[in-house]
Amino acid sequence: MNWQIKSYDALTKDELFEILKLRVEVFVVEQACPYPEIDDTDRAPETQHLFLVKDEQILAYARCYRKSTTTASIGRVIVSSMLRGQGVAHDLMHRAIACCETEITHEALIISAQCYLDKFYAGLGFVKQGEGYLEDGIPHQDMLFVKK
Repeated sequence: MNWQIKSYDALTKDELFEILKLRVEVFVVEQACPYPEIDDTDRAPETQHLFLVKDEQILAYARCYRKSTTTASIGRVIVSSMLRGQGVAHDLMHRAIACCETEITHEALIISAQCYLDKFYAGLGFVKQGEGYLEDGIPHQDMLFVKK
């Protein structure tokens, strides 16, 4: 297994297919969100696609991107069901935070976290910001990364 970080233009067709396949499997099918999974953020110039590959299959993924002129964000955080509970999500998020630090100039790193994962993200250094809200019918909470 190896980790890779690529811009949209650097992704191969097969890598893009595997990324979208995993995102649809988890977000559309598993979480029952019948909403558009692909958006223009995927191909924005500063967006970085971070993923774990084994035998040409993508098993974990996160999208690091510019949310505003001063804010970076991490989204579409996914670990394949076959690797859950093995610490891959922690590794993925540490790598995603580092990616934002090195690849995207920003003053703040903010994520839109599913509420049931707020303790997971808090353990990584994120703190809740404001009130929770529904996104695609799922409770979410904005969280700000605070360096320890």
